[in-house]
Amino acid sequence: MTRIKVAVAGASGRMGREVVKMVLGDPELELVAAVARSTTNMDAGRLVGLEPCGVQVTNDLELALVESKPDVLVDFTTPQSAVVNTRLAIKHKVRPVMGTTGFTPEDIEELDKQCKAEGIGGLIAPNFSIGAILMMKFAAQAAKYMPHVEIIEYHGDQKLDAPSGTSVKTAELISEVREELRQGNPKEEETIEGARGGYYQGFRIHSVRLPGIFAQQEVIFGAFGQTLKIRHDSYDRAGYMPGVNVAVKKVMEYAGMVYGFEHFID
Repeated sequence: MTRIKVAVAGASGRMGREVVKMVLGDPELELVAAVARSTTNMDAGRLVGLEPCGVQVTNDLELALVESKPDVLVDFTTPQSAVVNTRLAIKHKVRPVMGTTGFTPEDIEELDKQCKAEGIGGLIAPNFSIGAILMMKFAAQAAKYMPHVEIIEYHGDQKLDAPSGTSVKTAELISEVREELRQGNPKEEETIEGARGGYYQGFRIHSVRLPGIFAQQEVIFGAFGQTLKIRHDSYDRAGYMPGVNVAVKKVMEYAGMVYGFEHFID
């Protein structure tokens, strides 16, 4: 059996460590590189509390890609690094699986062209949780019948971006089936700036940032005499790993950049 060779960028981060564990625990995958800015010259197995695996953590992504020749790069770094890292991967014909947010529609279009030119697949996924993907799909279905909607997303106070990539992706899926509709009283006035949240296609996205919260999202629909709430809660980063595992394997079958993990599940 030919194993899929995987490099992990952001290996010392909380999500990156889970990815390293997942790869080391799957006989169909082979960890060939682990990249981190803050931790180097350490065995990647030791980094995640396992037995040594023979892969040393490095801080040079391009050198790691050249020397280890992975099939797939899994990236959980920062929004500032995401686009650069994706371009590097494509340049070396490595399939990027990006769990990092920060991509604009223009970035995605450009990266799609680059992937197709190299004949490889790639994935940009705001969320790898299968439960979160179902939440987004259910929300899009509900929006066909209940177009008055608001999104509230909750994350820890150290999250860098707001709104979250998951809430933006949810809003995009809703907007595909719902015509733009400006909600609320037309004479509505904010007495405190931002009180009504971020504006998207006529509805609002609210971002809560507090210590003690991991990741939650609620999509609330309102109609005469009723409301519908669709909510997903994540409690542990390990819950994302089955989705990352599927992505690493499925991306080998695609050409072009795919935006959204929902395209990888039936």
